[in-house]
Amino acid sequence: MRRPACRLDAVSDQALTSGTAEAEAGEKRVSWAELFFDLVFVVAVTRVSTLLEDDHTWAGVLRGLVVFVPIYWTWVGMAIQTNQVDVSAVMVRMRMFAIALAGIFMALTLGEAYGALGVTFAVSYWAGRLLLAAGLVRRQGLDAFKTPYGVSVVITGPLLVLGALLDDVSAQTAVWALAALIDLSTPTLLRGRLRRMHMDAGHLSERFGLFVLIALGESVVAVGTSTSTESFGLRDGATVAAAFVLSCGLWWVYFHFAADAVRHALATAQVQLDITRLVLSYGHLAFIAAIIAVSVGMHDSIQHPDEALGWGAAGLLVGGTALYLATFGFTRWAMFKLVSWTRLGAAAVTLVLLPLTPHVSALSTLVILAVVLIVLNTVEMLRVQRGGWRELLAVRREAAG
Repeated sequence: MRRPACRLDAVSDQALTSGTAEAEAGEKRVSWAELFFDLVFVVAVTRVSTLLEDDHTWAGVLRGLVVFVPIYWTWVGMAIQTNQVDVSAVMVRMRMFAIALAGIFMALTLGEAYGALGVTFAVSYWAGRLLLAAGLVRRQGLDAFKTPYGVSVVITGPLLVLGALLDDVSAQTAVWALAALIDLSTPTLLRGRLRRMHMDAGHLSERFGLFVLIALGESVVAVGTSTSTESFGLRDGATVAAAFVLSCGLWWVYFHFAADAVRHALATAQVQLDITRLVLSYGHLAFIAAIIAVSVGMHDSIQHPDEALGWGAAGLLVGGTALYLATFGFTRWAMFKLVSWTRLGAAAVTLVLLPLTPHVSALSTLVILAVVLIVLNTVEMLRVQRGGWRELLAVRREAAG
């Protein structure tokens, strides 16, 4: 069927989600226990940000990403399992809290994960994955070891422990990076076994949206903790305002236009695993990593607003913003086979500004990025309004057919 011409990116999000019958009364909702579980990962995101604040180099960014993947993968595993079971069951909650404890140890040892506490970090991850696999064994028997949970128990958990025992940091990073790649690739490699999984679209999309919100919270924390109130003046106020507007812009791009589209795509997909794998597992890893990078760049900018950012901080702030926007191009195509022209365009504009960043003040960089986000969101809203009901109906019909 020929795809109708859609004049804008945001139309597809709004059209595909408006008026759908997905918010039924019996829909599974995120539980208080799951929200409590997520508090552990607030700590983890903060610790990863601290790692990047201490080392802006490419090697530092790589090490930060490598240790974040096991934390993220533990959270993803729990989110998918709670989507499949009744979280009010006592044993499920106890296992969830035990996995949260493993997550706490992972978060607390992040600062020395490449040093004296590497083994503790690795064992904590392995323990968390063992607990996740145990929950699946009760329902699937030994077939549970033919899933991503089993791969983590048999291969990646031991690899992390092996890497932690190495004396050389570069060798440890290489082994841990291999483990991260294996974990991330398992949903694709095991697609044939997993393709019949059924997900509650509203619940799972909300879970991943909450993790995005956790990451965005780190950008707000960066605004609050990086500002000195001892000599707070007009310049400092302008910096805080620009940083907060940038955070709001990042929130708006995801939650005003994209969050409901993810839910719709998951609810209507012929193979839900493909949306779970590409958009949720992979796409949201990029979203969250990008927001963490932006938060670290904000921290440096607010502390020294009159100075130009170094290449490392500029790469995190500007590059993180560009990655965040560009990832919508990937997720939009994965969901609807549509090109996200406005967001890809905004990402390109942001990247063009990167070489200029070390030559202007940090405050100027924040203002420019905030303006880019304001223009992007304004253009998308205006185009949605101008699209009219005929175009929206055409997109709805195309999605349904």
